[in-house]
Amino acid sequence: MNVSVDGEPMTAAPGQTVAGLLLAAGRSSWRSTRGGGRPRGVFCGIGVCFDCLVVVNGVPDVRACQRTLADGDRISTQHGAELPS
Repeated sequence: MNVSVDGEPMTAAPGQTVAGLLLAAGRSSWRSTRGGGRPRGVFCGIGVCFDCLVVVNGVPDVRACQRTLADGDRISTQHGAELPS
């Protein structure tokens, strides 16, 4: 499957999560906190902590450890929480 991460084309395996793809690519963080900009990535890996949030196809606050990739997905890093306006 072909996906993109911050505009960079990447190849994902069927069934692979966003977090699995990012970790396999050598990335340990892909979000920063609102207060202080501290780096975040996978912490719990089971969808409880919400540290691994990313933007998928324009939808913010998606847990990377829970989201299975689909062909054509566009993944973007996220800064803090993207609150609804």
